[in-house]
Amino acid sequence: MRALKMMFTWWDGATFGTALFTRFNGVRVGSDVYGNVYFQAKKGTRRWVIYNGPNDASRIPPEWYAWIHHQIEGLPDEALPPPPKFLKPPMPNMTGTSAAYRPSGSLDRGGQRQAASGDYEAWTPN
Repeated sequence: MRALKMMFTWWDGATFGTALFTRFNGVRVGSDVYGNVYFQAKKGTRRWVIYNGPNDASRIPPEWYAWIHHQIEGLPDEALPPPPKFLKPPMPNMTGTSAAYRPSGSLDRGGQRQAASGDYEAWTPN
């Protein structure tokens, strides 16, 4: 079942082709707190990630994002200072979920916005 899933689902982890490419051309360089595994090409400077779960770029922590986009040369543990104590953990992208932000005038919250202040008049065609 796992082999079929790897062949036909690109949105949830690595596909069969990515797994083969990684096996023959990649070197594992590390992993993050979410279980994502990071690789670098044996030849060249290509870098990539195998996600632990759904493929969503917002699930890459900032320090690994900097590494994968060549903003830092060394691995995050070596090249970056420790994070400050006040820093919150990153959140995944909530768009399309029930936890997504919906402002007061959105259709999901009734479509009624607050009255405008000042001298605002809504435009109406003649």
